[in-house]
Amino acid sequence: MRPLRLIPPDTNFRFIALRKRAYVVSILLILASVASLAVQSLNFGIDFVGGTLIEVRTKGPADISAMRQTLSALDRGEVGLQEFGQPTDVLIRIQQQPGGDAAQQATVAAVKEALGDSVEEYRRVEVVGPKVGGELIEAGAISVALALLAIMAYIWFRFEWQFGVGAVLALAHDVITTVGVFSLLQLEFNLSTVAAVLTIAGYSINDTVVVFDRVRENLRRYKTLPMTDLLNKSVNETLSRTVMTSATTLLALFSLFFLGGEVIRDFAFAMIWGVIIGTYSSVWIASATLLWMGVRPSATDDLPDDAEVARTLGDR
Repeated sequence: MRPLRLIPPDTNFRFIALRKRAYVVSILLILASVASLAVQSLNFGIDFVGGTLIEVRTKGPADISAMRQTLSALDRGEVGLQEFGQPTDVLIRIQQQPGGDAAQQATVAAVKEALGDSVEEYRRVEVVGPKVGGELIEAGAISVALALLAIMAYIWFRFEWQFGVGAVLALAHDVITTVGVFSLLQLEFNLSTVAAVLTIAGYSINDTVVVFDRVRENLRRYKTLPMTDLLNKSVNETLSRTVMTSATTLLALFSLFFLGGEVIRDFAFAMIWGVIIGTYSSVWIASATLLWMGVRPSATDDLPDDAEVARTLGDR
């Protein structure tokens, strides 16, 4: 039985020839991300900013306007309501109240009393203090930074320092643009999103390592091949694996996005974006950076040349 191939084995796309256009696209994405973060920041969830989150299910289609008027009359500060999946499901957010945990619990009790019999079920109640939220923001930022440093050390140890720099540049590109998309679209940024960002970093580096491994093999085989052609060859040789992995991952993620409900939708969206941008960065950013960093086949002078490799393969 012949193996399934989405990409023909003799494919020869000129990826590296398009690197300057890819750089322009990446720079624009990063600038847009930074500008959005500077202007409107992130839409931090209750996990980070503190406050009370209540998910309710009403007996019939929810009247969001009436519920907002009812809860605003409680004089508890900013109150946000949104439909949460089904017309009967509503997510209520109330800002942090002065007075500690007792004040937050009193707010929950006041909301329940105000809504009365219109609510069939209280599906979720979460209370997070501002101190805890601040600590979570710091812990999230540190975890992402440490993950990037650990990945750079791993790539540096496994390959050469130029490969490590290329991998970290690609990962930083993926993380910045992912956070920027959440800022631009004002999607809720919470602990699940941080987990998604770390997962994206792992997925992207896995894809990058596969390409780098083929580059290293070809550096040993083709010492006289121009570096641009060598990188193109390496990317094309791993393209079928890259497309198959990305396609199957996206199938699962789109299922989560459309069928998994509102709770997991932002996480699924972050992962979908991460798979797409991670594949892009492995092909154009990480690989093309090796050319910019001056990696050359001549660095492997102690290895057999093309003729010797050809003879060895012929003997087999």
